[in-house]
Amino acid sequence: MTTAKKRANGEGSLRKRPDGRWKGRYTAGRDPVTGKAIYKNVLAKTQKECKEKLERAIEENGKVDVSRSGKYTVAEWVRLWFETYSKPSIREQTAYYYNNYIEKTSSQVSVTSNWTN
Repeated sequence: MTTAKKRANGEGSLRKRPDGRWKGRYTAGRDPVTGKAIYKNVLAKTQKECKEKLERAIEENGKVDVSRSGKYTVAEWVRLWFETYSKPSIREQTAYYYNNYIEKTSSQVSVTSNWTN
């Protein structure tokens, strides 16, 4: 009988769901109010694909400071979203258009507007 290899701390976990798909789960951070862990999931058809998605998700998660989520201004959050999530997966011309739109609208919004206000 073979046992599954243990994944190292910070690598998340992989398991096969009853519907045949693979689920990867990782800790995205901690809730600053309650101190509880914030978990995120990725799904894929194959174990290899799930492992790749999980590694990408963990890498992207490191770019966003979850503990500051309530302290970002709207303009800061939109710029962070654009650079982290949108820009890597869109065409150059679309990125140029989005960036111009963000800069134009950010200058019209109060710089101190927080999500929690």
